[in-house]
Amino acid sequence: MKKTISCVLFDLDGTLIDTAPDLVACLNKTLIEYDFPPVSFDFVKPNVSFGAVAMIDASIDKNVDTLTRERILETMLSLYENNIATHSDFFDGMREVLAFIESHNIPWGIVTNKRMRFTLPLVKAFDLSSRVACVISGDSTPTPKPHPAPLLAACEQAGVLASECVYIGDAAHDIVAGNTANMYTLAAVYGYLQPNDQPENWGAEALIDSPAQLLTWLKNVL
Repeated sequence: MKKTISCVLFDLDGTLIDTAPDLVACLNKTLIEYDFPPVSFDFVKPNVSFGAVAMIDASIDKNVDTLTRERILETMLSLYENNIATHSDFFDGMREVLAFIESHNIPWGIVTNKRMRFTLPLVKAFDLSSRVACVISGDSTPTPKPHPAPLLAACEQAGVLASECVYIGDAAHDIVAGNTANMYTLAAVYGYLQPNDQPENWGAEALIDSPAQLLTWLKNVL
C-alpha cells in the first residue's frame, strides 16, 4: 500500500549504526581499570540502546557505591568520546537504504537519546553531516524518548509533517514516541533487543529483520 512519506527518521544506536563494538570495548577497558571483571559482548549488548548507565548497571554488582559508579561512568564516556568510531559501522545493507532514500529526494534524519556530545562526532565520523536533514539528540529537547518531543523537533528541523514521517527504532520507547507523534513506526528487531522484549506488542506497523527488509518496505510504500 502506497503511503505519503516525506521523511525517514532513524534511531542511531542499534538501528542506523552498530555502535555496540566501541561502547562495549570502552566499558570493558573501564571495568578492568577499576578492578572489575570484563563482561561478554553478547551479555551487555542488549543494554546498549538504554545508554551507558544501563550498561554499567548490568555489568557490576548492585551494591557498588554511588561514587565508584560515577567514576566508572565518567571514565567510560571519556574513553568512548575518544574512540567514537573505531569499530562501529553501518549495519549491513544500511548504506543501500540511505542511497535509495536519497535517490528519491526524500530527506532523512536521526533522532536518538544519545547525548549531543557523542551524536555529532559520530555523525561527522561517518560523513553524514551534509546528508542528514535533522539530528536530534537526547539533550536536544527537555524530554527524551519515549516522549514525542524529539521526533516533533526533528520534523520542525526538517520542515516536514509528522504524519508523513516513518521512524525506525530498536526499542519500545522508540515506537511509543513515534506512535505518539502520529508517525509510521517500524521496529528494527535486528538491533539491540533485550531477551524479554516483545516487539510484536510494541505497536509498530512492521517488524524489520534487517536493513535489506527495510529497503523492501520502503520500495513497496513509496
